[in-house]
Amino acid sequence: MSTSDERGELSAHGEALLDGFGLGAEYVPVELGGRLARLDGLVRVLREVFRRDVGLGLGHGVTSFMAAVNVWAAGSPEQRDRLARLLLDGGKVSVAYHELAHGNDFLRMDFTARPGRGGYRLFGAKEVINNADRARAWVLFARTDPAPGSRSHSVLLADPDELPTDRWQPLPRYRTAGVRGCRISGLVFRDCPVPASALVGEEGRGGEVALRSFQVTRSALPGMAIGTADSCLRTVLRFALGRRLYRRNVVQLPHAAAVLTNAFADLLLCDSLSLAAARAVHLLPEQASVTSAAVKYLVPKLLTDSVRELSVVLGARFYVREGEHAAFGRHVRDLPVLSLGHAGPTACLATLVPQLRRLATAPQLSCPGGLFMVEDDDVPAGIPFDRLTLTATGDPLTALLMDTDAPVQDLLRDLATELADVRRACRALPPADRTPLASPAAFALAARYAELLGAAAAVGVWRNARGGFLADPVWLGAALHRSARRLGLREGGIPAVYAQPLRAELLRRYEESRPFDLYDAHA
Repeated sequence: MSTSDERGELSAHGEALLDGFGLGAEYVPVELGGRLARLDGLVRVLREVFRRDVGLGLGHGVTSFMAAVNVWAAGSPEQRDRLARLLLDGGKVSVAYHELAHGNDFLRMDFTARPGRGGYRLFGAKEVINNADRARAWVLFARTDPAPGSRSHSVLLADPDELPTDRWQPLPRYRTAGVRGCRISGLVFRDCPVPASALVGEEGRGGEVALRSFQVTRSALPGMAIGTADSCLRTVLRFALGRRLYRRNVVQLPHAAAVLTNAFADLLLCDSLSLAAARAVHLLPEQASVTSAAVKYLVPKLLTDSVRELSVVLGARFYVREGEHAAFGRHVRDLPVLSLGHAGPTACLATLVPQLRRLATAPQLSCPGGLFMVEDDDVPAGIPFDRLTLTATGDPLTALLMDTDAPVQDLLRDLATELADVRRACRALPPADRTPLASPAAFALAARYAELLGAAAAVGVWRNARGGFLADPVWLGAALHRSARRLGLREGGIPAVYAQPLRAELLRRYEESRPFDLYDAHA
């Protein structure tokens, strides 16, 4: 365990390296002088940071990206230019959505920006904000109309240096179980004036701005977490290869071998859905409300479950806070934070639930191969914020489960039958179960739909692979078996016909210091 983590601080050396790299430029669109062209490119850069330290990935800058997308989506040219210069200069931005009393129910939040002469006056508190005390700008989600409804909130971009110091103050820092180095605190305002120029977009459109921004950030963050799971798998595999038990290496024990193979298969499926979701923002932005919610729900959940299973193989060393295995314990502690972030798993399912009936009845959409091609230079640069919609018009992925040419027909047949059953249940949902206040059964249906989207994404990656390992149906069969097992369609472990060659690939990548994700480049 690093001494900085023990002290509840981010690694100063790590922050210096990222500052030297100019990480802030990754969050700034190319047309504003930055390096943000495609979302999957940002994911690959940040994956390398998350591979080493989740807290550093969140605390140094991803929070700035979560804040900045609101301004990229709806800000004025002046606001966009100003924020771009701030980030390119290495500054940080905080986003203030949360109030502990209301959680993710943004439209019930009480923090108020009362319109007045020359601008607004801020009243109330925002809590659980990363970098609030060291940000050079805040993106604030505030109530600007006391009336209920979706047009009651707005987004403001505030500069702490321009606010009267006696009208606001930071709240004490929260002690957290995970990401201990992140500076998570809050802000309280007492009749604090901000100029009219702070308004981002139109007054009363804050809910729309936030929901469109969520489609971008939800699509990106899970893919970054793949790096954390990769490190955990590598750590446990190294232990299993070097530790002897019952006169054999641990990696040769059936249970340990199965856990390692399962983790590899799940990681590949998660990366498939992460890639498809990131590319959908560019290629199918009108459908991104579905793919972004599905990936933000499913991938952190599967990775967290996988890492917990791996901890069983590591045994008592999982609890050691020093030495070569200490980072694993930190990853296990920090990874679940990514499933919460600015929108937890329930909030993501609540985005899917009202769309289930439409997804089950809409005509099947065509699915561009660019969603799944690992190296594809034809994906258009730039995030089309103006084309992101609050509800999708159809389902862009699940038709891939009808692939009649794939060599894993038994699995696809079962998954296609499950899809038909899920769609039938979606079409039968009563009106009360088509809202975020739906029954637990409707939320469970949304979770099953997300799992099917993950399976479909794996088929898409296999189908569009340009040779090599990804074109081999072995990994696809293993990943789909794991998905079918989670859906109750299969029992037992991955069949040997898939497990043995997949385990050989896992060991080969380890020996050659290659990552375990889709990209298969030298680490």
